[in-house]
Amino acid sequence: MATTSSEITDIIKAKIKGFEGGAESVDVGTVVEIGDGIARVYGLANCMASELLDFGNDVFGLAFNLEEDTVSAIILGDYTGITEGGEVRTTGRIVETPVGDALVGRVVDPLGRPLDGKGPINTKEARPVDVVAPGVITRQNVDTPVQTGIKVIDAITAIGRGQRELIIGDRQTGKTAIAIDTIINQKGKDLTCIYVAIGQKESSVAKIVATLEEAGAMEHTIVVIAGASDPATVQYLAPFAACAMGEFFRDSGKDALIVYDDLTKHAWAYRQVSLLTRRPPGREAYPGDVFYLHSRLLERAARLNKENGGGSLTALPIIETQANDISAYIPTNVISITDGQIYLETDLFNQGQRPAMNIGLSVSRVGGDAQTKAMKAVVRSLKLELAQYRELAAFAQFGSDLDKATQQQLRRGEKVTEIMKQPQYQPLSLEKEVVIIFAATNGFIDDVPKERVADFERDLYRFMDSVGKNVTAKIAKDKKWDAAIEKEVRAMLEEFKKTKPYTDEKALAAPPQVKKPQAPAQPEGKKVEPAAKTPSTTKA
Repeated sequence: MATTSSEITDIIKAKIKGFEGGAESVDVGTVVEIGDGIARVYGLANCMASELLDFGNDVFGLAFNLEEDTVSAIILGDYTGITEGGEVRTTGRIVETPVGDALVGRVVDPLGRPLDGKGPINTKEARPVDVVAPGVITRQNVDTPVQTGIKVIDAITAIGRGQRELIIGDRQTGKTAIAIDTIINQKGKDLTCIYVAIGQKESSVAKIVATLEEAGAMEHTIVVIAGASDPATVQYLAPFAACAMGEFFRDSGKDALIVYDDLTKHAWAYRQVSLLTRRPPGREAYPGDVFYLHSRLLERAARLNKENGGGSLTALPIIETQANDISAYIPTNVISITDGQIYLETDLFNQGQRPAMNIGLSVSRVGGDAQTKAMKAVVRSLKLELAQYRELAAFAQFGSDLDKATQQQLRRGEKVTEIMKQPQYQPLSLEKEVVIIFAATNGFIDDVPKERVADFERDLYRFMDSVGKNVTAKIAKDKKWDAAIEKEVRAMLEEFKKTKPYTDEKALAAPPQVKKPQAPAQPEGKKVEPAAKTPSTTKA
């Protein structure tokens, strides 16, 4: 049946009557110059700082420099499709990234786009990547520990929830390993972890993700990647976007941990972007606000008070030094912002001390506030003993005669140093850390040869898991240390030492046997005459 003209007219009138068009105000500009991930746009008079700009074809940019006639924008993604004379529109929004529980267990880029091939991320909430840090009134003291599972760190440079603890050292000294161990140790606990890789090789990040999956740690971890092949603009944005993801958990009353690996490459990316946008260079060609770049990022790590939800965001920034120079520009900047540093040395690493932490230069400005009562009680004399051992070891190199007390202190220092060694990807529980440190500082390993300290430690953990279950369960549950617990731990250690001897006094006391070289066997039937002695000639 054909439709009449009157029916068509009625339909058009109804559509016009029901139309509700809202006024939309946007600035439209023109691309004047494009190159190296930076676009200069003319005509965006009302553009805001850090506003998201739409270049069309699903390509966006960030308003970086607001100049007199133009806006310099950094392109977030592929800029090869943008041409001079192209149209640019303002969006009225600051750059945002998706946040929420749906990101946990995923590998994403700084804009929340999945990189792991596991499908889209179903989250409706987004947050600005760059926000003002919480004020001092909204914060509370750092007094709850983040258990890293690494003995030397939990004992000497404890990390608290809401703290910013710097991990600093040369390349290949185990900085990332400490951060990954800490993430693995949060399995089954109430701490969500975010690992952000800035300028890292994609193959290295793939290994880290595989390690986390193997350890079952991806269930509580978000991995944010701005790889070495990504533009400097994306690398600059990565830690801010990852921090926004962590702030979602902090503001929800939960606890989160974020690892920035590493801020040296972040500073390089920011320097590159700043020079391309013609910002005036300062020391080492970094822009004048490079300190503010990291301070506004790291200050967002905080522990909020109960009125604001009581959540926390703990930051572990990583800085790479060159030739152990911690007095360089970027290292000193970040040291002054953070609440302490874990300093890793190449020489210690090469000597087999893993983690290669320099106890003299490493510090936690939160101190014992971030330790449980049990840990605080057993490590009271540990740092002093290790410091005295280092001084005595340096003095003993001169070869002077040492009294018995000094020799005893040197021997104990050697054993304690051995105890502080720990294999990679094997974090320990609190109760095991407490018992082994108590054993080391109270003379239970003084008679154990240095070569057998690792065996002693391994067998003690097995003994604790079987016979000493009741004692360790009390430490794990109450996290306290009193006379009754100490008595039980002493009894357990004495019982363990009876089960298996770790020292042979006779072997230790006897001098090493030197084997005499044997003459080669002679074939049968042949008799070798001894060589004739040559008469010695002496001069009067």
